[in-house]
Amino acid sequence: MFLEISGIKKHFGEGDSRVDVLKGIDLQIEKGEICVLLGPSGSGKSTLLNIIGGIDDADSGYISINGEKTADMNEKSLTKYRRKHLGYIFQMYNLIPNLNIKENIEVGAYLSDNPLDVDEILKTLGLYEHRHKLPNQLSGGQQQRCAIGRAIVKNPDILLCDEPTGALDYNTSKDILKLIEDVNKKYGNTVIMVTHNDAIKNMADRVVKLRDGVIRKNYLNDEKIAAMDLDW
Repeated sequence: MFLEISGIKKHFGEGDSRVDVLKGIDLQIEKGEICVLLGPSGSGKSTLLNIIGGIDDADSGYISINGEKTADMNEKSLTKYRRKHLGYIFQMYNLIPNLNIKENIEVGAYLSDNPLDVDEILKTLGLYEHRHKLPNQLSGGQQQRCAIGRAIVKNPDILLCDEPTGALDYNTSKDILKLIEDVNKKYGNTVIMVTHNDAIKNMADRVVKLRDGVIRKNYLNDEKIAAMDLDW
């Protein structure tokens, strides 16, 4: 089993203000799957993503990638694990404003022992002719493409996407989802995507629905739909 999530619990606050955000999450994800985490605001999906990504600690339970458990790691090992295994794509692009597009992607390459070719990625993303521009000279969709490039140039085992289309319009959203789909096919990364957009589940291999900190549904998609054919 490539990614195993076992008995994950997480709370915030104490006493009267204590909120149990995750109440015992068990989930297994195969290598190369696109897994969509769905649920209303407050269901725990972003918290779960952050725990998988080593950004947040769980109260109990463990995450294991290829048999490596995050709970067994010290801070230095955890940093190495994040660098080696994980790529992050957020709703906000978090680009470095005074670096051009190519340089922003190269930042991701520096974090990897086995980076992909930057120029090839720029071409895949449709950004090659914009490579010398600064982020503020690009549209939101182009900036998100750059953020995806920075994440995938590391050649990570797992691509963690937190509402990657949340700030984008309909057509640009579909372009970004197609790009994530293409990256998954081309490089074989496992993709875990948090979204509140129900239609996006149709492009996933695995759909996991959370509500009130527990998994309500976890199933494989029999009939995947290509990202460009999604409709909402």
